[in-house]
Amino acid sequence: MSSHILIGTASWTDQSLLKSGRFYPPDVKTPEERLRFYALQFPFVEVDSTYYSLEMEESARAWAERTPDDFVFDVKPFRIFTGHQTPPKMLPAPVRESLGELPEGKRNWYYQDIGEAERDELWSYFRRTLAPLREAGKLGAVVFQFPPWFMPNAESKRHILECAGRLEGVRVAVEYRSKYWFDDGGARRTLAFLREHGLALVVVDGPQGFRSSVPPVWEATDPELAVVRLHGRNRQTWEKPDLRSASERFNYLYGRSELREVASHVRELAERAREVHVTFNNNYEDNAQANARQLMSMLAEDARMASAAS
Repeated sequence: MSSHILIGTASWTDQSLLKSGRFYPPDVKTPEERLRFYALQFPFVEVDSTYYSLEMEESARAWAERTPDDFVFDVKPFRIFTGHQTPPKMLPAPVRESLGELPEGKRNWYYQDIGEAERDELWSYFRRTLAPLREAGKLGAVVFQFPPWFMPNAESKRHILECAGRLEGVRVAVEYRSKYWFDDGGARRTLAFLREHGLALVVVDGPQGFRSSVPPVWEATDPELAVVRLHGRNRQTWEKPDLRSASERFNYLYGRSELREVASHVRELAERAREVHVTFNNNYEDNAQANARQLMSMLAEDARMASAAS
C-alpha cells in the first residue's frame, strides 16, 4: 500500500467496540495497552474525545508516548468551535467562572455568545492539547465537522477562516453536513473557497436523502492532504431519535463491492494529494476496524499487482 494513504478508525475506545470483544485480545485491558495494540494494527486514528473536553493535554502527551514514531492522529476540535451547543459543565472552570450566568432563556453556550477574552482562552486550551502531538510530529489534521445548520454564507466562511487562523501551522480539514454547500452550483464555490485558503475538504460517505446528508465529492482541495470519513450507509438509524447509544447510528458494515468503490476513489485522491487520511466512523462494535483492515488489504493487493505488471 502506498505509504501516503493512512487508514484507521474514529476512536479506539468506543464502548460498543470494547463490549464486542472482537478486536482487543482478552489480555489487553488498560487504556495504554489498547492504544499500543491499536497502533500495531493501523498507522492512524481520529481522536473524538477532544470534542467533549478541552482539558486533554496530559492525555495527548500519553498518546504520543504510547505510539510508534510514524503514527498519526487526526483530532476533532471542541464542540463550541464547530457551532454545536455546549453545556456550561463542559467548559473549563476558569472560563465558566469568567462567563458567569447564561443569557436568559438559554441552557447552552454557543460560540457567538461568548466574548473575545473567553474565546482566546478556549483556543489556548485547545492548542495546549495539540502541542504534545505536534512536538512528537504525530499531528495529522484538525477535522472540523460542522452541523447541518451551518449554512453557506459569509458569516460561516469567516468562522472557518477564524478557526484556521487560530491554528496557525496546523493542517485543517472541513466536513460539511449541509447539502446546501454543494447544491445548485454550491460545490464549485465551496471547493474554490477551500482551495483558495489551503483547507482540505472532508469527503463524506454516508446515507443520502436526509437534511444532514451531503454527496460524496471526491476532490482534493489541499495538495498536502485529503481526508475521507466513512460513516456507513444505514438509512434506518441515520437521523433516528432516541437511540440507546451514538454508535447505533453508524451500525453498518461495508460490503466488498462498496469497499472496492471506495478504494478506487482513494487511489485517485492519492494522485492529487501528498497524503490521504481515511477514517472509518461506522463505529458500531468492530465494524470500523474490520472494514479498515479490508480496505488496507485491498489497497496493498492492488499495489502489488500494479508493481508486478510494471
